[in-house]
Amino acid sequence: MSNILLLEDDLVLGETIFDLFELNSFNITWVKDGQDAQEEIYENSFDLLLFDINVPYINGFELLDELRKNNNLTPVIFITAKIDIESFKKGFELGALDYIKKPFDFEELLIKVKAIIKKTKPNHIIYGKLIYDKGLKIIKKDNKTIHLTPSELALFEYFITNQERVIESYELLEVTNSVEFKPDTLRVWISKLKKIGLKITNIRGVGYRCEKI
Repeated sequence: MSNILLLEDDLVLGETIFDLFELNSFNITWVKDGQDAQEEIYENSFDLLLFDINVPYINGFELLDELRKNNNLTPVIFITAKIDIESFKKGFELGALDYIKKPFDFEELLIKVKAIIKKTKPNHIIYGKLIYDKGLKIIKKDNKTIHLTPSELALFEYFITNQERVIESYELLEVTNSVEFKPDTLRVWISKLKKIGLKITNIRGVGYRCEKI
């Protein structure tokens, strides 16, 4: 089930959009001001963000700008009546993927949301400042590519896709395809992953766990 955050202070429109996505099997969180949206985004993971622009406390433009500066690449669609050319330009420059002008066809919104989630969801995992492209096998941090050995990269992907699960050492052996698996070698690999930003906990006598952040 895909997770969507809706930032909309119009109660009637917000409730209609909320019901629309619930009926279509989306997990949708609805907030009515930019401050609440900010808190939700930093506490939870979303596949898509739907932002009105003129909302209380932190407007949609400011919130998107903050997210992109913090390497949060979650796709954003603006739902707004503010559609003059300068606003249109600013939204795309900040990193929005699309605009939908109020009033709009709800079926159009649903189609666009499904298409964007289908296109973007499988490709990237965001973990703190790390952005991992699963298709290209590329890790970036602060817009710089991080280079790992094949074994380190295999461990990285396994940890980041199995967050909060205790992983036993034999699983890591299978992941790395290491013929001569040594505990010291594993510790070196894990130490490097910690340095680039993974929060990995050693569960004594059992294995390791990558914590969510």
